[in-house]
Amino acid sequence: MLKSVTSQRSVRLLRTTVALAQQSVRNRSRLPLNTVILFVPQQEAWVVERFGKYKQILQPGLNVILPVIDSIKYVQSLKEIAIDVPHQAAITSDNVTLTMDAVLYLRVIDPYKASYGVEDPEYAITQLAQTTMRSEIGRISLDTVFRERESLNIAIVDSINQASNSWGIKCMRYEIRDMSLPPKVQEAMQMQVEAERKKRAFILESEGKREADINVAEGKKKARILNSEAFMAEQVNQAKGEAEAQIVKAQARATSIEKVAQALQKENGMNAVSMNVAEQYVSAFGNLAKESNTVILPANSGDISGMVTQALTMYNTLSKTTNKEMDVKEIKSSKEEEKDS
Repeated sequence: MLKSVTSQRSVRLLRTTVALAQQSVRNRSRLPLNTVILFVPQQEAWVVERFGKYKQILQPGLNVILPVIDSIKYVQSLKEIAIDVPHQAAITSDNVTLTMDAVLYLRVIDPYKASYGVEDPEYAITQLAQTTMRSEIGRISLDTVFRERESLNIAIVDSINQASNSWGIKCMRYEIRDMSLPPKVQEAMQMQVEAERKKRAFILESEGKREADINVAEGKKKARILNSEAFMAEQVNQAKGEAEAQIVKAQARATSIEKVAQALQKENGMNAVSMNVAEQYVSAFGNLAKESNTVILPANSGDISGMVTQALTMYNTLSKTTNKEMDVKEIKSSKEEEKDS
């Protein structure tokens, strides 16, 4: 029973080893027999040897070679082929271990060098790709690997082509297919990403609050400016209105005074003034003690005729004084006019 289990495990191990070996070696076409007349397929090159020495390369189409002495030693495909680069570990410059696999695209440029320059061209270039990738990744940090993946592929292709030129093979492209990190490194990177996103969210939120505060401040500033301008305009309009009202009142007062003066010059004008003063006195005397409890009365409050006579006497005195001043001004102005003439 134990022997059967052991044999099964050994068979499985052998199959796994063969499968891994087939990944690194391209399936080759079987070497054709020398039938003198040969038809070479398109995009293939057949290497012919005569007596074990290189003779020629058969081109696609009809070819004729000698029997027995000529033999077809190698068959090279000129098509672009893809080779899987197995999983491998590489250490970055910041001491992080990466496990990755890739796909290598290559093409045979020189069938002669590909046949005699190296024993197994595909296997050799696969090993070269692995070592070159380890070397290139060891020069850069982990963040650079993810950020500059395309430039890393280009650098690996250039390094491979420099070494594989003597093998007659050209590396067309190199693509990293899968890349895995240790679990702890993944957790740390996830925490870093979350912290970076939280930082951006806080920055955006603070910038939004700042913009909102600025907008509110600008709105208040504009509101105050508009209120002050409105208040200023209101004060100006009110002042203009009061000025115009005073002008109108002054003009009305002047007109009334002028008409009163004209009325006084007429017949019985003084009698009318005396009557008006007596009426105003009686009206004012009747309003006493209505607005305040304190009343001040003259000694002769009952002598209405005396009050009217006193008021008219004052009016006559002021009239005479005003007339004298006007006469003096007219005399001075006439003298000045005579001097000027």
